[in-house]
Amino acid sequence: MTQFDPFEDFGDVAEIARRLHNADPAVRRLAVIDLAETAEPEVVSHLVAGAGDADAGVRLEIALALSGFDGVETAAGLARLLTDEDRAVAQAAADGLAELKEPVAAAAILPLTDHEATFVRAEAFRGLKALRSPAALGAALAALKDPEAAVRMQALGVVAYLKLDETLPSLIAATHDADAAVRATAVSSLSFTSQPAAATAVNAALKDVDWQVRAAAAETLGHLGFAPSLDGLLAGLSEDFWQVRQKCLNALGKLKAQAAVPQIVEQLSSEIALLRKEAAAALGEIAHPSAREALLQHVSDGDPDVRKTVRWALTRIG
Repeated sequence: MTQFDPFEDFGDVAEIARRLHNADPAVRRLAVIDLAETAEPEVVSHLVAGAGDADAGVRLEIALALSGFDGVETAAGLARLLTDEDRAVAQAAADGLAELKEPVAAAAILPLTDHEATFVRAEAFRGLKALRSPAALGAALAALKDPEAAVRMQALGVVAYLKLDETLPSLIAATHDADAAVRATAVSSLSFTSQPAAATAVNAALKDVDWQVRAAAAETLGHLGFAPSLDGLLAGLSEDFWQVRQKCLNALGKLKAQAAVPQIVEQLSSEIALLRKEAAAALGEIAHPSAREALLQHVSDGDPDVRKTVRWALTRIG
């Protein structure tokens, strides 16, 4: 076996790349690392060419190395490694795809959205999401009907990131998905639009059987800045899950819901400091004089953050 000194200076990229053909996989792995450290664009072609290496350790290093580059060729190499039989290699490739930024890279990923493996389809859409490429819209919309929730979730991200009003019907339909996590994501994704139909769908989600969907709905209504009805948010203040109550308080504050002041005031007596703080913040946002007396009773709250927020709210009311 040829001896190899890992500290030897091999000079340019071409010289390092020759080590990718060494019989010893340890030498090939070090060659991949050295190539990546050069950060030279010409390295990508050498790394992609080595993606079929017989050693999983080498392929893993290549997947990790490619994550430091961008572009169509990089995407093609990572897409190939995404289908690798070794799960560590495939996961590293998936993470690398998610780091791509150039929209043109979508072309190399799109074919994998029809792959037979759920993992590959889902991770392909995860990679496409951040690219915001309109070319991925058709595949993503079709995948909202995929039998696997993991795929629907990632495809939904692609659709949501594009923020197109034309996709509203699909996003609204996804708020009724069989999977709660998909429904919550769909509800959150509607925060970009001012269309009344979106607000109506989000408002309806306040009655979802899953508390995380209800929390997402309350938060989204706050982002939208309007709600068809305050009834759902007010009902949310009596939720068993404090996370939902917190989101409802936040939304009511952003909506300047003066009619909700009495119910918000009740939350100032919550055992949970975060809810007391959120209630004080909401009252400060609404700034209705009727809340002054209740806030004054909590200026000595045991929690410093609550006290600070109460004082802020009082300055808002004047």
